[in-house]
Amino acid sequence: ETGAEGKSEEMKENCNSLNLLEMAAAPEPELLCIFGTGDLGRSLGFRLLQSGYKVVYGSRRPHSCGPLPQGAQVMTHEEAAKSADLIFVCVHREHYEFLTSIDHCLQGKVLVDLSNNLKKDIYPEANAVYLQRLVPKATVVKGLNTLSAWALQNGLLAGKQVYLCGESEEAKQAVARMATKLGLTVLDKGSLSAARELENFPLQLFPDWRLPLSIALGLTAFFFFYLLIRDVIYAYVEKNNDISYRIMVSLTNKVCPIVALIMLSLCYLPGAVAAFFQLYRGTKYRRFPNWLDRWMLCRKQMGIVALGYAFLHAIYTFIIPIRYSVRHKLISAVVDEVQQKNKTTPFDFDNTEAWGTDSFLSLGILGFFLFVLLGLTSLPSVGGSLSWREFSFIQSKLGHLTLFICTAHGYIYGWNKFLSSSTYKWYTPPGYMLCLIVPSVVLVLKLLLLLPCVDRTLTRIRQGWERNKPKENAGEIKATTL
Repeated sequence: ETGAEGKSEEMKENCNSLNLLEMAAAPEPELLCIFGTGDLGRSLGFRLLQSGYKVVYGSRRPHSCGPLPQGAQVMTHEEAAKSADLIFVCVHREHYEFLTSIDHCLQGKVLVDLSNNLKKDIYPEANAVYLQRLVPKATVVKGLNTLSAWALQNGLLAGKQVYLCGESEEAKQAVARMATKLGLTVLDKGSLSAARELENFPLQLFPDWRLPLSIALGLTAFFFFYLLIRDVIYAYVEKNNDISYRIMVSLTNKVCPIVALIMLSLCYLPGAVAAFFQLYRGTKYRRFPNWLDRWMLCRKQMGIVALGYAFLHAIYTFIIPIRYSVRHKLISAVVDEVQQKNKTTPFDFDNTEAWGTDSFLSLGILGFFLFVLLGLTSLPSVGGSLSWREFSFIQSKLGHLTLFICTAHGYIYGWNKFLSSSTYKWYTPPGYMLCLIVPSVVLVLKLLLLLPCVDRTLTRIRQGWERNKPKENAGEIKATTL
């Protein structure tokens, strides 16, 4: 028993010795400093602590700066600057002056400027350039300014791209290692002269959505006032009939599908135009015009905006039967028919109007379903799970099929009204006729591109073939001959 006890004590001592060795071998967490105890500073400190760093805050009021993340220390600016080599400046440009008073503590330190401005070009120089001029003994790196306090607090950083710029490669590498440990993807934008560009990034308001939204709003305004004149004002002027109540639902329900169909066709029109550019030039290596490049880059946003208008059209169509005017009209029609004939008219199963109505509704439902399917594949989580061929098939083949079905939906809506003179109020065509122009053009262009002779040539061009190859140098030809 005594021997067994001795062995157990010896094993405990060995385990304790191993633990002490492991603790001694484990590197001490790196200490990082944060100037600023606002929302951004607290959120950044919380995320750094979660990533295994030690954090110290520099504050002008270290004893009354509010609650900080658990595990972080708080000191004066001077004390905090002496304790760490990497310092995050989470204060506004207007408060940079305090750094000049501790300039002697910042020699050799790396200052990461996270500041942003309220407007573009509000100052003659970028904040990071101004900061470098204030503390020339330190090395300033501009970066992480596209991160929000909310994203840091909630850990929404995985794969998020951030930008860095600075004069020192070593300083940028130190910041990049820290950012990578947080789960961020780092992109080096070069020297500190790119700081103004980085500071303008957060000030951009949906840059990829401006053109699609501008087109959608322009089409909405145009067709709203166009249909307002044709339907409401025309009825009041010519027939002294006040139908202004239709503005809220009926008129809106005409505008939404018109804009949705035009926006959907505008998603596929630039692809057809680009194909004809390549056919005309005989090569794929020449750049498209800038307006076409910009148009093609925002096709996804145009499709999503079109899907939103299609959703509004579906909702408005769904609520139409419960409107007071519709219910009153149906009840009045039934009562009048019973009073006049004392019986209802038997349904004619060969009625052309019934076939047209059912075809119109069926194409609308199918087109909306395919519309939603296209929208779902635009989501990164869905599109990322598809192969290139699957994604191309859905977005191109099913996309053009969706456009064809929705266009047919519009043609069937007015199949018996195109030649009627009463359709053209004040000699103007109805809105659904105008909206069929662009999708019809797109479908005709697509049919031309599907012709075997055209498709074969376009495929060769996109595989690298050129109609007019550059001539070889004459001297090289002679040398080869000799």
